[in-house]
Amino acid sequence: MGDAIDRILEQWRRERPDLDLSAMGAFGRLAQVTRLLEPRVDQVVLKRGLRQGEFDVLAALRRCGPPHTLIPSELSAVLMMSRAGMTNRLDRLEAAGLVERSLDPADRRSFRVRLTDEGLRVIDETLTEHAANLARLASPLSPEDVETLAGILRKLLDGPLGERGDREA
Repeated sequence: MGDAIDRILEQWRRERPDLDLSAMGAFGRLAQVTRLLEPRVDQVVLKRGLRQGEFDVLAALRRCGPPHTLIPSELSAVLMMSRAGMTNRLDRLEAAGLVERSLDPADRRSFRVRLTDEGLRVIDETLTEHAANLARLASPLSPEDVETLAGILRKLLDGPLGERGDREA
């Protein structure tokens, strides 16, 4: 019986028995899960009037602990994005009253980004709903399955797909 990926693999095995297709099923399913997962994850963030990137900034500030303040270069590094892209996100978040920027007293050429009280409220509410949504989406898996999947994906990211693998190539 199987699923659509199994049927595709069977067709390829018939047409190209010379190829090693062992990883194709796993990566095909991973791509399918990603396509299905993204809109279901994004809906929680969009419902709060945020874009995914803005949620990521608020979450990074929240994770760093009180006083929930970082400089833009730290935010860029944590989120693995360019400073220009970070500026656009910060502009939108500041206009929404979720973060505020102030000059860095230690370096007057730089500034600090801090969650406002409203930003803290929004990220806490959004994160609570986000975590519950992810738990619901993962509910067909046992806790052990989730841990195994996380370990397998970690190995993939440590290989040629991930940053460390790119430096080795």
